[in-house]
Formats: sequence, C-alpha cells, structure tokens
Amino acid sequence: MEVYIEEIIIYGLVGVLCLALILWYLKKLKKRDVVVEAKINKAKEEGIHEPISLYPLINYDLCIGSGACVTACPEKDILGLANGRAKLVNASECIGHGACFHACPVEAISLVFGTEKRGVDLPHINQNYETNVHGIFIAGELGGMGLIRNCVEQGMMAVDEIFKTGIPSDHGMEYDLLIIGAGPAGVSASLTAKKHGINFLTVDQDTLGGSINSFPRAKVVMTQPMDLPLYGKVKLFETSKDELLHIWEEALSKNGISIQEKFKVEKINRLERGFEVISNSGQTVTTRIVLLTIGRRGTPRKLGAKGEANSQKVFYRLLEPELIKQKNILVVGAGDSALESAMMLMDQNTVYHSYRGDQFKRAKPKNKSKMTAAIASGKINMLWNTNVTEILEDKVVLVNNLTQERIELPNDFVYVFIGGELPNKFLQNIGVEVQKRFKYTVKSHK
Repeated sequence: MEVYIEEIIIYGLVGVLCLALILWYLKKLKKRDVVVEAKINKAKEEGIHEPISLYPLINYDLCIGSGACVTACPEKDILGLANGRAKLVNASECIGHGACFHACPVEAISLVFGTEKRGVDLPHINQNYETNVHGIFIAGELGGMGLIRNCVEQGMMAVDEIFKTGIPSDHGMEYDLLIIGAGPAGVSASLTAKKHGINFLTVDQDTLGGSINSFPRAKVVMTQPMDLPLYGKVKLFETSKDELLHIWEEALSKNGISIQEKFKVEKINRLERGFEVISNSGQTVTTRIVLLTIGRRGTPRKLGAKGEANSQKVFYRLLEPELIKQKNILVVGAGDSALESAMMLMDQNTVYHSYRGDQFKRAKPKNKSKMTAAIASGKINMLWNTNVTEILEDKVVLVNNLTQERIELPNDFVYVFIGGELPNKFLQNIGVEVQKRFKYTVKSHK
C-alpha cells in the first residue's frame, strides 16, 4: 500500500512538472506571438509590410510552424512565427535570396513576384527562353529569376537551347550571339557560349557584375552551391560582392572572354537574317541572335535636374569610398544604398543628404538607426523635404518643397540613389510582349 502511495506521489509530481512545462511553453509562445504581431503592425505603419520585389508566399495549409524558414533567413525580421505559423513581417525589405524556400521541410513556401492587388510586369518567354520576337531570348532576373544560382543556371540553359536549335553559318552577321548584360546570367551564358564554340560578344551598360554591383548589402547570400560552366562548382553561401566578382573575373579570364563595358543598348532593329544593335554612343553591332540578361532595375533613375545630364560629377553608384576625402558631397535618396553610401563617406567628407520626404520608410531598421545617430551627431547634414533643381560646376541648388526656400550648397560630387527605371519601354520598342503578373511563382530548385 505504501509503495502504491509513493507511486501516486511520484506520478503526481511528474504530472505537475509536465503541466508547469506546458504552461511555461504556452506562455513563451504567446509572448512570441505578441512580439511578432507588434512587429507586423509597426511594419504596416512604416509602409514596409507589403512586398515590392521577390518574396516568400506561405501556404498556411502546409505550414507546420517549424521555424526553419525564420532561422535560415540571414536578414532580420523578414519572417516571424505567430499562432503556430510563419508570417511575413517586413516584406518590402526581402531581397529574395530564397534561404527560407530551401529550408522549409514541408515545401510550404513559394517565391513570388507581385500580390493579388499589385501586379509585376514580366516579359513573355517560352520554355526555351525565347520571347515572342523570334531570335530574341531572355534569361535571369529580367524574366523573373531573382536568385543568383538560378540566374546562373538559366543563362547556361538559354545558350544550351540556342545551340541545340542550331545557328546557320551563312547568316552574314558579325556575331552568332550578342549577350546583353554581364550579371550572373550573362557571365554563365558567356561561358556556355564559349564551351559550344559560338561566335559571341557580351556587353554591359556598366561593368562586370551587373546588378550585383549595386547590391545594398556587403554580403551576397547564395543558398546552395552553383555550377559555373567551364569553371566548376562554386561553394559559397555568404560571400562578399568582391569575392563573387573575383570568381567571375577568374572564370572569364581563364577562358579568354572579355566583356565590352559601357555599352548601353539604345535600339535593336530587325534585319532580314538577324539584328542590328545600336549603343548610346552610336556603335553598331550585328548579330543573328540576342540574349537579354539585364536586371529588372534597368537604367538608374535620374533626378531630372538642370545640368545633370552633362555633369561629370554626378554618379549613380559609389565606388572606392575610402579614396574620397575632403569633398563636399550631396547624397540623394531614402533607401539602403543611399543611407549606407552617405555613412561610408561622412567621416572623411562634408556630407549633405537630400530626400523629398520627411522620414526614411524604405531603409532597413538598422540603417535607419545608424543614420539617425549620424544626423544627430552632425556627421550628416540632413535636408528633409527637398528636391535638387540644378547642378553646377562648384555647387548644387535645392528647393524645399514645403516652403519653396532655395538652398545653395558647395559641391564636388552628387550621388543619386533613387531606384531604377524598369526596361519595359525598351522591351516594347523591340516588340517583346510584357505582361502584368499577379502572384507569379518563380520556379526554383530545391
């Protein structure tokens, strides 16, 4: 009888302990739910809850709330767990590297462009990467492929398809293939064209790397190894932009491939047996086939200020900030690239920062916090509610759009980070159909 009572006591204590653990765990979950919901509400208030580019769409019928996606995401507060399910928090800050997609154990996440209400313009391409214009192909980010690894794979596959189709030897053009864009898809396409012995030329409006050069983060995230044609497997999961560019430079150099930089394509005219491609400097190239591997950002958006077009001191990217010293600099924009650039320049220069609004809505919380501290300390002279109206040799003119006050500042350089103009008009001018897609799922490989 005594043994029986002792067993009851032991089981009772175990039961109480289990109940206490359950209650503690439920309390912890409830606290987590409250925190995540508060972050979502704050993101909505700050205008950073709605996605603006590639983002994870969660299927709540499949999601088991494992939290693998939250753990895998190297960004902060893009995803969170609430009420036993994964939820988007700061969706507009997602950079689309896809770590969450690969980490989900039950495939409850898709990578998507556009929402039910906000469509995204994407060109029409068939399963062979060819557009409705015979002879013009698209691969990579422009076609809706946002991940570096997938862009690399698609550039390779597009050229494989072109090679399989066959290129007539008597077309009479300078090149069999012109690759426009030297980002991930363009580099991969170039290496694949070299492998197949195709007579090709690769051009870029800027430099090698394409949109990677304007990537806002110091680190580029790749969720899986990628196979680079004529080079081999690249096993990098979080690497610097410089490291990635070095690999591409090495792969191209070893195979005798050079990129023609500063070649901005203005027109593509149809010829009887190919295309005539004309740059903004008037250079003309003829080719049998065109492969577009340009980014979705297209051309950097301009201020539209008087004197901007002909000025030699206006830039849309920041290169080697450590070499810029003792200068009067104006930075324009409210995104991460603008804030990060201003802060990289502030210690060795006099930096003014102009934005047409009265708060940084699009930048990451960490950057906003650092920028606020820099402004408070006087390292950055903030000019809220201002627009640049004129750029002169030794100064810039701004106007306060609330008071109409004219502001003149001494100036050596102007750095503009106000986004890019989507290449829709360019595509339409060459006859490529552009369709508005809602909740368009990107095909990604596990």
